[in-house]
Amino acid sequence: MNNIINRGDATGKYWFFKGKNNVDEYHITIIPVSYAGIYEQLKTIDQAHRYLLKSLNLNPDTIIFKRFFCSDIHNQYGEIKKFIDENKENCAISIVSQPPYPAAKIAMWAYHISDRNQLLKKRRDNFSLQLERKSLSHFWDTNFIHSEKNSTFAQTTKILSNYKALLKKRNMTVSENVIRTWFFIQNIDLNYKRFVEARRKFFEKNGLTPQTHFIASTGVGGTGIDIRAIVSMDAYSISGIRNEQIKFLSDPEHISPAYTYGVTFERGTVVKYRDRNHILISGTASINNKGEIVYPGNVLKQFEHTLKNIQLLLKQAGSDFHNVCVFITYVRDLSDASLIYKEMNKKFKNTPFLVVIGPVCRPGWLVEIECQAICPAVNPQLPDF
Repeated sequence: MNNIINRGDATGKYWFFKGKNNVDEYHITIIPVSYAGIYEQLKTIDQAHRYLLKSLNLNPDTIIFKRFFCSDIHNQYGEIKKFIDENKENCAISIVSQPPYPAAKIAMWAYHISDRNQLLKKRRDNFSLQLERKSLSHFWDTNFIHSEKNSTFAQTTKILSNYKALLKKRNMTVSENVIRTWFFIQNIDLNYKRFVEARRKFFEKNGLTPQTHFIASTGVGGTGIDIRAIVSMDAYSISGIRNEQIKFLSDPEHISPAYTYGVTFERGTVVKYRDRNHILISGTASINNKGEIVYPGNVLKQFEHTLKNIQLLLKQAGSDFHNVCVFITYVRDLSDASLIYKEMNKKFKNTPFLVVIGPVCRPGWLVEIECQAICPAVNPQLPDF
């Protein structure tokens, strides 16, 4: 099956899962290939997106989440915000400055859910979205920042505290309901240590320890919608989720648990539903079971080892690369981007992916990859997705 979008002015890929309960999921990545200003490239992405939806006979209102990867957010945000306000799409929208490759001012990752039996019940609030699904409510909250203090530790603490307060209003908690986070950190080589300290202390106060569990996450270089914000955060949470629906992934024989070197996140999380399992793999790099960088200085070997690590985590979830619906690949050095893009295209010809410039949390890591997978399952005792 050819899952490639090629319109001359934009290229991309899509992937879909057909559910036995008549609920289908789609992941789409699109990037412009012709030079233009930011607003024109946004329109190009939008036109390619709408063209694809029409060809798939997919209602545009099935959109749930978008992330825009920008080349220069502080010169582009005004036009991006104008475009978003004009389109008035009922979805969560994440915006981060991580220049895409091939070179473009902006690229997009989009997620759609189609229920063939009924219209989706969803509500947008600013950049965030709530989706009601019978006994469950799903929340995508994006662009969390706190720029009043010029301190990585203080900003991180305040972001997490504000998020905790928002969850409390929904009768949710960080430890019981948050499934996935993304943290984008300016000058990550300098600021990551204090970010890690702040998150660890916040987690300890909120029941997240090595003896309980952490949260699947990516922490990578990037800039949010305010230049004063050292840290920005996106998060995904579920209200009504049962403990038996969650499985945390690890393979300590090959991949060191992050907490052994002081970093508090899970390598991956499975969320189980009646007819499918969602697998969320955290940002993963070329690491061994001692927490050491494998193949320092060699981006291609690091790339191969990173994929091996991801494959091991997927195996723990009863899955493999065939079930992956989207990859986001972060490259530290722009000069490595073309090589990694070529390798991704070769290995995952029909899988949506984006390559973006985003330094990883340790300078020695040259590439990091996160992904999501959806695989069929038979869990009759669990809720429908």
